[in-house]
Amino acid sequence: MAIQLTVNGARTFCYTGGKPFDPAKPTVVFLHGVLNDHSVWILQTRYFAHHGWNVLAPDLPGHCKSEGEPPRSVEEAAGFVLALLDAAGVQKAALVGHSFGALVALEAAGRAPERVTHLALVGVAYPMKVSPALLEHSQHDPMKAISMVNGYSHSTLAPPPSSLGPGTWLYGSSQALMRRVLASNPRVNVFHRGFVACDSYTGGDAAIARVTCPVLFVLGKHDAMTPPKAAHALREKARNATAVFVDGGHQMMTEAPDAVLSVLHDLLKR
Repeated sequence: MAIQLTVNGARTFCYTGGKPFDPAKPTVVFLHGVLNDHSVWILQTRYFAHHGWNVLAPDLPGHCKSEGEPPRSVEEAAGFVLALLDAAGVQKAALVGHSFGALVALEAAGRAPERVTHLALVGVAYPMKVSPALLEHSQHDPMKAISMVNGYSHSTLAPPPSSLGPGTWLYGSSQALMRRVLASNPRVNVFHRGFVACDSYTGGDAAIARVTCPVLFVLGKHDAMTPPKAAHALREKARNATAVFVDGGHQMMTEAPDAVLSVLHDLLKR
């Protein structure tokens, strides 16, 4: 089940976890990373939607089922998130972001701390520098970059039963998703644009200093894209923060779906 919202004049697709959207309920927004879409949160979104929460898991602008200009920066994407809350009629929400989406959630929470009840940063690093090779290949040889990213993002071949299904080939399914997201926008290379936005973001220190809600860092023990140590400086600056280390790689929502769900549940019940 999904809803279509008009955000900044563009049609935005939001997955709601299989339940109708009800602005009277508490809301949690799930933000995907570069070359992903709402589907990377499939287990977590369905759980919260069936346990008393509104869920909004958008495809970011210019990605898959959402129209609009793909964000050129973390700041631009954060503006989209706050506009999304306005379009949905939601005054306050919890924000859960992965990778690029974590930076976006952080920036949005820093801009409007009074509107964010909880903040979960999954697979985050700051600064989130992207290697020159990945920047180059994402622009000129995206299929090679997709292969590289998947090698760095996974630490196991198949997920547990609660993820995409027993025996699912994580590398294959992730590569297929990334190819589909890339092909969804023939006008803009959302892969390269997203990586440039990650690499150039410098507002993390200022944003975390303004965040007042509980903050959860969800870090993959075997994450080679955003190693846990790359979030250390940000964690040191955060107030009211907790860090949990999950036995998985960067794409931990599908590699360790139950563990990620468990720590998000613990955060949101606070």
